[in-house]
Amino acid sequence: MTDPLFRNDAYLREAQGRVIAHTAEGGVVLDASLFYPTGGGQPGDSGVLVWDGQHLPIATTVKGDKEQIVMVPAEPRALPPVGATVVQQLDWERRYKHMRVHTALHLLSVTLPYGVTGGSISATHGRLDFDMADAPENRDVIEQALNTFVDMDVVVSEDWVDQAVLNATPELVKTMSVQPPRGAGRVRLVRIGSGSDQIDLQPCGGTHVARTGEIGSLRLGKIEKKGRMNRRVYLHLDD
Repeated sequence: MTDPLFRNDAYLREAQGRVIAHTAEGGVVLDASLFYPTGGGQPGDSGVLVWDGQHLPIATTVKGDKEQIVMVPAEPRALPPVGATVVQQLDWERRYKHMRVHTALHLLSVTLPYGVTGGSISATHGRLDFDMADAPENRDVIEQALNTFVDMDVVVSEDWVDQAVLNATPELVKTMSVQPPRGAGRVRLVRIGSGSDQIDLQPCGGTHVARTGEIGSLRLGKIEKKGRMNRRVYLHLDD
């Protein structure tokens, strides 16, 4: 099992870790990972591992067996040996953009209150697929609402609840095709705002900014028809 350091502090950019395994495909497994593994539409983190004067570029990070997190080298190089202590250096600029886009997509799911059938995140934009028959006609209103949420600069926080709480409130789950992350009977909820200013609350295992103001200006992109009851909506960081 790998301790997911990113879950305790999404803003941590550098951390030590100890190599506990190599995978058959040439990946590196640490006892604690600063890098987020691909999941929930969010790409795996990239960066560098440094040890004993050597460095290993990491192209991406994925989930492995038994709750392990596997770092995938960008090129064939000598791996840090099992037992070695390495310094993980995150490609912060890329990760931070993923955080901004991910939080923005949660806001999009509020402005378009339909079931979500899919989604993906990149460093410049993201998209959600919605279970809706017709494309929305009020694009300007949607974009304005998104940027109003950003300008509110409310806190983004998390709660951990028993799985039974989620089972009793299924309306919190917006994704129709993917089940929310569950572990040891607990579910992580990401909350945007609080009290009378609460904007959203839904299960999520990804990394997010601490306040909506960090997202910056948003621009609604193209809306594509992907089926009789499916519309794909793109959202861009406007910087």
